[in-house]
Amino acid sequence: MGKLNGKTVFVTGASSGIGEACARAFAAEGARLLLAARRKSRLDELAPQLLQAGAREVHSLELDVRDRAKVEAGIAGLPPEWQAIDVLINNAGLSRGLDKLQEGHPEDWDEMIDTNVKGLLYVTRAVVPGMVERGSGHVVNLGSTAGEITYPKGAVYCASKAAERAINDGLRQDVLGTPLRVTSVDPGMVETPFSEVRFRGDKERAAKVYQGVTPLTPHDVADAILWAVTRPAHVNIARISLTPVDQANSLLFNRKTS
Repeated sequence: MGKLNGKTVFVTGASSGIGEACARAFAAEGARLLLAARRKSRLDELAPQLLQAGAREVHSLELDVRDRAKVEAGIAGLPPEWQAIDVLINNAGLSRGLDKLQEGHPEDWDEMIDTNVKGLLYVTRAVVPGMVERGSGHVVNLGSTAGEITYPKGAVYCASKAAERAINDGLRQDVLGTPLRVTSVDPGMVETPFSEVRFRGDKERAAKVYQGVTPLTPHDVADAILWAVTRPAHVNIARISLTPVDQANSLLFNRKTS
């Protein structure tokens, strides 16, 4: 308890899934939570629960990471007491559709690339200079096993997560010589609203993704992120890859029939 007392932790995509789980995990360690999502009403609902769970303070920001101007203005316009960000968790991300590339929808591609790649860049660009100036900070990027091995009908989503992997490793090289730490956390199958978003609210189709498998939970991923962030200051966890026992990689699953 209290490993992050008073530290300011910025979580994007914090309204549900892994982002919400991170907010809860870091609240329990006494962090000051700066939460961003497109659904600010959901963040406002979470705030009292997070304060009760141990968060020192909570500040919410309505933010679509795809909008560079709003990202820049939103972060630059934070109240002075929220501008010194200690930990950035670049969690905002999504997948749309599951189509062969030659049958895919360019609007889905745009949404994935704009969120998973460009949004990651916009937020990182807005936050990291302050970390460098202060000589302190930790950036955690949410990757995926999909960034390592491509699966059928997922070329663009997998490409976006391969880009995250390259951006993460490039940033770690670019801040070499500073005390900053940079970590990619790459989960396999996690049961979140991810599949419902991918299939645009088709709950039945989304449920089939997890049939016969015991998936990771958002808490499992948040726990890994918290572990990486709370290592001694001289230790940088470059990458964590975690999957359910029933998953070997983004292609191989052990699906039980009963």
